[in-house]
Amino acid sequence: MRIDILYEDGEALVIDKPAGLPIDKPRRGGPSLEDHIEQLKLGFQRPPVPVHRLDTDTSGCLLLARNSKALARFGRAFEERRVGKRYLGILAGEIEDTDGTIALALSKISSAEKGWRMIAARKGKPSVTHWRRLATRDGLTLVEFRPETGRTHQIRIHALAGLGVPLLGDPVYGRPDPRVKRAMLHAAGLTVERESKPAIEALAPLPADFAALGFEGG
Repeated sequence: MRIDILYEDGEALVIDKPAGLPIDKPRRGGPSLEDHIEQLKLGFQRPPVPVHRLDTDTSGCLLLARNSKALARFGRAFEERRVGKRYLGILAGEIEDTDGTIALALSKISSAEKGWRMIAARKGKPSVTHWRRLATRDGLTLVEFRPETGRTHQIRIHALAGLGVPLLGDPVYGRPDPRVKRAMLHAAGLTVERESKPAIEALAPLPADFAALGFEGG
């Protein structure tokens, strides 16, 4: 599996993580990003470390730090919301509104039958996502999401609970779809502010499975 590099300097890498590739090694075994860490050293002595998380199904921009000091600085940038994140998602239906902001607190629940998932709950952690409708085709909607916070499954549950339509192919908050092999979410852009250096800026090209559904830009 090829890992494309979108940005590189002495303290950071941004890669285009393929859909279906987990960051951590699965308990049941199988491929993961860990299998590619050696090749991502690119001549550096230390292996790069992921700064944040992307779901296994989610493709696109993933930031890796090349040393421990950079990892700490980037971690603070995420905590202080000095990171700009732009996602593209395909909804399994159409929506009437053109843009807006979803502010729904999220909480984790689990059960023996369904496993764990996130739900909208008043006592949950505050979560904010700005969104904009980009295109509609064949009963599907391409939406741009710009999350302010970074809660687990934030965009996936905000799509369902905030817009009333889940992501296409989402097996947890929607349902599998024969047209796709995953929940259709792509981390299209990432910007990380830095104090003494220019900001990190990366763009991930639209994946082939988005284009296969007739969405070719955004």
